[in-house]
Amino acid sequence: MEVIIRPTTKEAVRLTARLISAAICKKPFFKLGLATGATMEAVYAELAAMNKAKEVDFSRVITFNLDEYIGLPPEDQNSYRYYMNRHLFSRINIDRANTNLPNGMAADELAEGARYEKAIRDAGGIDLQLLGIGNDGHIGVNEPISSLGSRTRSKALTPATYVQNSVYFNPPESMPKRAFTMGVGTILDAARIVMLITGKKKAAITAKAIEGPVTSMVTGSALQLHPNTVVILDEAAASELTQKEYYNWVFANEPEWEPYR
Repeated sequence: MEVIIRPTTKEAVRLTARLISAAICKKPFFKLGLATGATMEAVYAELAAMNKAKEVDFSRVITFNLDEYIGLPPEDQNSYRYYMNRHLFSRINIDRANTNLPNGMAADELAEGARYEKAIRDAGGIDLQLLGIGNDGHIGVNEPISSLGSRTRSKALTPATYVQNSVYFNPPESMPKRAFTMGVGTILDAARIVMLITGKKKAAITAKAIEGPVTSMVTGSALQLHPNTVVILDEAAASELTQKEYYNWVFANEPEWEPYR
């Protein structure tokens, strides 16, 4: 696991977008795993600006999102399909037919999980998966005690996640209590993982995920088992890490990071 600490949130976001852009430019037929949430909006704005400036071409990119609420149609403003269309897909030159999310309206939840897994396999797997982390350390909707070998499936939200996200719903109690999510095992199958974490409120869980034990109570800690993961933090999110000096030394001295310094 590579840990990169940038002085500001803006610089952390910019580096994340540059890593994604560079990867797509090296392999135009690219399979990109995507995430939602407030942290990602700035990343998608950067990627849209790069696309407009012709620095990156999304015309042959295939995307797979981590999750989708169960019971929300794509046109619902709180669905993740709506979020992705608004914040990224409508702003770049991507073929909407190549953008994939679980079907929140699927009648058979087991079949939908299997369908999504097959779609990822048929595409040749995910080249780069973008991740954030939840306040309790979850990735996707792999809440605490999710199996570290889990695959795409329906998952009940924890009360904490429900309370945290229900503020976006009107009324709050209209928020679904379950969602489809890629499993931890599905995420770990990606060739490369880039996780972006910003803000002081994520500092404690960030330290657990990066430097704590690998545990299903913090599913983000499973990334310690992945051979090609980069975690990008701003100073606030990194404030409780014990090995900051080492992480900064590696970033300053590793030749692979020269283009990004």
